[in-house]
Amino acid sequence: MLPRAHRSWCLTALAVASATAIAIAGHTGHAGAMTTPARTQCLVPGTGKPLSELWRPDMLAAIGYTDRRTGDVAFAVRTSDGRFYGYRPDHDEWSASVVKAMLMVAYLNEPNVRDRALNAHDRSLLGPMITESDNDDAQVIFDTVGQGALRSLATRVGMTHFATSTIWGETEITSRDQTKFFLHIDSYIPERHRAYAMSLLAGIVPSERWGIGEVAPKGWKLYFKGGWGYGTGLLDHQVALLVRGCARVSIAVLTMYDGSHPYGKETLKGIFERLLRRLPTGRRRVVR
Repeated sequence: MLPRAHRSWCLTALAVASATAIAIAGHTGHAGAMTTPARTQCLVPGTGKPLSELWRPDMLAAIGYTDRRTGDVAFAVRTSDGRFYGYRPDHDEWSASVVKAMLMVAYLNEPNVRDRALNAHDRSLLGPMITESDNDDAQVIFDTVGQGALRSLATRVGMTHFATSTIWGETEITSRDQTKFFLHIDSYIPERHRAYAMSLLAGIVPSERWGIGEVAPKGWKLYFKGGWGYGTGLLDHQVALLVRGCARVSIAVLTMYDGSHPYGKETLKGIFERLLRRLPTGRRRVVR
């Protein structure tokens, strides 16, 4: 466990085309923004513009909100046009149930699973593990795939601060790595199982749709997984992917030492709400 970090922050932006960097020093932890070239330009449906011209996460508002909250917080945002923003993005915390998304992907890539149709047993484990966050089913999956499969997936994704444990809920994760995973999570799932797996991440039960589930913008498809410490307030995490046509935004918010589960859920909601502020929603009206 790590103590709450000293509040001093740095916001960094890297413009690849000009190879220049801008840094602003101030008062809270560490926040960074980095831009890398996108392979092809994507126009957000209903806007006719690339996401970079329409929106960027309100990091200052999110960090300012975090400063006023109890807890040990880290978060990151990644976009399909190559941008990355982070507040303490390499700060590691226990995963709790967030790792169940990785367990699902690892299981679907098992040699005796990836090339066959899923049976009733598979679905009876995967469905509740993701949509209801069932721990018993997660344990069965973890015992099946082992720590090695999780490490292999982390390597495939390109995670740099990931560590497994004999207890799956104590897997060490960072917001940077989790946004990298979720941004293209479907690409790590065998094609024959992709639609099913994504439907689970889109089908979290209503009783667990707090945080991002309360503030997800209209016009975007939401896929996410949360993790919490048995309602004790030890930790409350959510990792999410928002999709609108070719545009994608992945966000990971990790919190520990919240004091109570309701307080942690409110912190998640407040951070997501500020990060997603002004993300284009619905269809733009055409004036004739």
